[in-house]
Amino acid sequence: MADTGQQHPISVYFWIWALLFVFSAASYMVDYLAFQGYTRWTLIIIFMMLKAGFIVAIFMHMRWERVALITAILVPPGALLVLVGLMAMESDYTWLTRVVHFGADPAPVPLPPPSH
Repeated sequence: MADTGQQHPISVYFWIWALLFVFSAASYMVDYLAFQGYTRWTLIIIFMMLKAGFIVAIFMHMRWERVALITAILVPPGALLVLVGLMAMESDYTWLTRVVHFGADPAPVPLPPPSH
């Protein structure tokens, strides 16, 4: 018996390629339009996650896999992201308790800007 494979229309790949191009252009526009602060980083991360999601779903064929396989592959990185987020949220508290414990000034004098 010959192995039979699943064929997907090539138009799906062209549409996803076009979407990736649009998301990349939008990501570059964030820098070009000089967004600042949380808006900039939020947009960059959103576009990055969208592009990664489309690449994993379509080009790595996860869209057509069983739910158990998808869960086994995507849940561990998701759990790591949650744990890293929790560590980031409590980092200020940890830093402040160390500063108070060791008796340092919690609001140190900032360094002067570098001279060019």
